[in-house]
Amino acid sequence: MDAGIEPFNSVKLTQALKRESNQSASNAALIAPEMARRKEPLEAYPLDVMAMVGSLDKVGTPTALLRVDKLLYQVKVGNYIGQNYGKITRITESSIQLREIVQDATGDWIERVTSLELQEGKK
Repeated sequence: MDAGIEPFNSVKLTQALKRESNQSASNAALIAPEMARRKEPLEAYPLDVMAMVGSLDKVGTPTALLRVDKLLYQVKVGNYIGQNYGKITRITESSIQLREIVQDATGDWIERVTSLELQEGKK
């Protein structure tokens, strides 16, 4: 009998299953709060139909103007936009940064950072 690695070693299988279940638990913890909250109106639209057309400072609160379907919306940090649980984390004069939660190729939920840039001069 070969003294190499046993492919069905119960200790190694147990460790692998624990790692996998810990990963699944952290993925579930990431998406669970998003599933429990009420969706905001701009979550019905994909980001590619939104255009940042301006920004303003309302009493010390940075606010961005988004154009969606020929309507203007005011958004601030903490609002949700887009179809990937996109939460606005920062607004500058020229962009909106947001954190999205998406599934990767293996089906795990991961966070990714994306942004919408100011669309100057586009009609």
